Amino acid sequence: MQTLRLNKTTIWGRLPAFLFCAAVLLSATPRVFAQSDDPLVVRRTAADLLNRIHQAAQQQNYEGAFVYQRGNFVQTSRIAHYATRNDGEFEQLESLDGKPRKMLRHNDDMYTFIPERHLCVVEKRQNKDSFPALLAASSDQVLAVYEPKLLGDDRVAGIDSDVVELDPKDAYRFAYKLWADKKTGLLLRAQTLDPSGQVLEQLSFSQISIGVPVDKTAIVNGIHNTAGWTVVRPPVEPVDMEAQGWDIEPTVPGFHKIRELRRPMAARDPGEPAIPVDQAVFSDGLAAISVFVEPVENNTRKEGAGSSGATHVLVKRRGDFWITLLGEVPQATLQQFASAIEYKAPK
Repeated sequence: MQTLRLNKTTIWGRLPAFLFCAAVLLSATPRVFAQSDDPLVVRRTAADLLNRIHQAAQQQNYEGAFVYQRGNFVQTSRIAHYATRNDGEFEQLESLDGKPRKMLRHNDDMYTFIPERHLCVVEKRQNKDSFPALLAASSDQVLAVYEPKLLGDDRVAGIDSDVVELDPKDAYRFAYKLWADKKTGLLLRAQTLDPSGQVLEQLSFSQISIGVPVDKTAIVNGIHNTAGWTVVRPPVEPVDMEAQGWDIEPTVPGFHKIRELRRPMAARDPGEPAIPVDQAVFSDGLAAISVFVEPVENNTRKEGAGSSGATHVLVKRRGDFWITLLGEVPQATLQQFASAIEYKAPK
C-alpha cells in the first residue's frame, strides 16, 4: 500500500481553522479544583472544567502567543480575541514563523490574508474548535467515551492552572491532557497522547494576558480595507450526502455527525471545471473525523494511508469515487469508519 505524506509546511495548510481560533470562560472567580478518589466527584469536577473551557473561548478577552508542536515541526502564532456585549466576537490570528498569514474574524465572518499572493479569502467559520476552544459538545458526550483523571495544579505561561487528563475508554481514540486557567477557565495548553503516554501534538501559550481591554480597531479596519487585495469567496453549501446515495453511519462508539458540506476543488487542468467535494464531519467531543467524497474522473489520487503526529489519513476507492478519511485518531479507527461506508446510486 502506498504511503501518503501530509503537508507539514504550516498549520495554516490544514483543514480550515482545524487547529485554530478563540478563547475561553465565564466567571473571574476562582473555582476549587476538587481532588478526590470518588469517581462521581472526579467526573463532576472534570465536567465543570470542560464546560468552563467551552464557554470561556467565546466570552474572554485575551492577547498572547502560542506554539504548536508536532514532532520536529514547530509553529508560533499570535492571537487576540475580544468579546463585546453588542457586536459579538472579534479575533486576529497571525503566523509568526514561515510565510506571513493573518486571519481576521468578526463572529463567523473570516478573512484570511495571504500577502505573497495579495489574496484575501472570505468565508464563513464552519467550526468553533480552534485553540484555545474545544469541539462544541456537551461534557456528558465527552465523558461517555473518555475517563477523567484530575492531576492537580501546574503553571503555564506564568498562570496557575488546573490539569485534567482524559483517557479513552477504548482503542479508537487518543488521550488528551488539558491545562486551564484557574480563574477564568481559559485553555492554556492541550496535549494529544499516544497509548504509551508520549506527546503526539501540543498547543501551548508561551505568553498570555487575560482580561485585557477591548481593542478591536485594527481588526475592524483590516476587514473593511481590502483595497489592493484579490478577494475570493469560495462557495460552500450544505449537502445531503444520504440523498446522494451515501450511507455513512459510524460503528465507532461516541462519534456523531455534526455537519455536511460541499466545496469545489480546483481541477488539475485550469481549463476544467471545479470538482465537487462533499465532506461529512463526525466528532466525539474532542476528536474529529472528516470523510471526503469526490469523483474519480479528472482526479489523480491513489489509495494509501499515512500519518503526521496525531493526524492520520486513509484514501480508498469506492467505484467511481475517492473516499478520504482524515482525523486525529488511530489509523484503525479510520479503517473501521471506512468499512461501514456504503453507496447506492440514487434513482
